Amino acid sequence: MNWLRAGVLGANDGIVSTAGLVVGVAGATAATGPVLTAGIAGVVAGAVSMALGEYVSVSSQRDTERSLLARERAELDLFPDEELDELTALYVAKGLKQETARQVAEELTGHDAFAAHADVELGIDPHALTNPLHAAGASAIAFVLGSALPLVAILVPPPGARIAVTFVVVLFALAVTGVVSAHLGAAGKVAAVVRLVAGGALAMLVTFGIGQLVGATVL
Repeated sequence: MNWLRAGVLGANDGIVSTAGLVVGVAGATAATGPVLTAGIAGVVAGAVSMALGEYVSVSSQRDTERSLLARERAELDLFPDEELDELTALYVAKGLKQETARQVAEELTGHDAFAAHADVELGIDPHALTNPLHAAGASAIAFVLGSALPLVAILVPPPGARIAVTFVVVLFALAVTGVVSAHLGAAGKVAAVVRLVAGGALAMLVTFGIGQLVGATVL
């Protein structure tokens, strides 16, 4: 789930950032060379940035999880009775009767006290900690794949149609990523699609306008 989330976010960022970049440059010049150069530079820089960002973020999350687990293990070694009472209280808070909660806590403690506390108290699976390398790799690869869509869309059509084609391709791709991200998060698909499509359209309109303004001033 962690690398899927990173992959969806990477693809979405690749689509939007690269589309905004190439549409902005295309708004400034009809020449293919500058558009291609800017697009490739944006893909490389964005992929590296996404990978580093995911690696740092997920590494920090994993370090926090490990610290919490180490503290919980130490508390179980030092204060087993208090930890049993705490586990009982947690099950009572979840809706079990005191007697039932105590019985469940004792049985789970007898089986694997550390796993029981990690699950109920911390919400962490000690055997499935987040992996920063998986997240970084998924994010970078997805960013490159997402970036390929607007890059191809801006380069293949003739200059007179490249902006319109890119808009259509990018908005369709954003709609797809919106559906996927909503499915992964068990959220409403319509709202997710509208947000992504509206945001992507706004980004391209703004960068195209800036490109036109800069192109008219500088070129």
